[in-house]
Amino acid sequence: MSEHEAASGLSTNVDGRVLVMERTFHAPQSLLFQAYSDSKQLSDWWGPKGWETENRTFEFKPGGTWHYCMRCMDKNQGDFYGQESWGKATFNEIVEPEKIVYTDVFADEKGNAVEGMPEMEITIEFKENKGNSKLVVISEFATEEQLNEVLGMGMIEGFNSQLDRLDDHLEKHQ
Repeated sequence: MSEHEAASGLSTNVDGRVLVMERTFHAPQSLLFQAYSDSKQLSDWWGPKGWETENRTFEFKPGGTWHYCMRCMDKNQGDFYGQESWGKATFNEIVEPEKIVYTDVFADEKGNAVEGMPEMEITIEFKENKGNSKLVVISEFATEEQLNEVLGMGMIEGFNSQLDRLDDHLEKHQ
């Protein structure tokens, strides 16, 4: 088990095939939940800095699909510039404004899962705390090797950058 806390307040914990990331935001729980449950808001901040997200499909209901593409628009990101990263999620459980559970896979432009890439079961918890909200993201992989693969791809750094964008988004919407 390892633990790490970034200057921005992101704490991470790896335990076997489970990655837990937590961060507190100066926003109410309902606003944080809306940032994840509204397609337009989600596309405003999803993805690391310098990337834009297009939500091709967004059916926010149990059994619904979210098919999205992140594109690097920042020329300063070298080889990443112009790259696309497609994903597809299936919502399994939604408890407003407390929890979203979905299965996420790397996908192609048509929404087909990419063979050989890890599938993640993601649980997002939104916890109210005296006007602030704690975001807890639990990513469970089939194996420790799959978790290590996405960690090697820079998952924590990318997610932390994405949460910085979420923080900016929340400030504008309060």
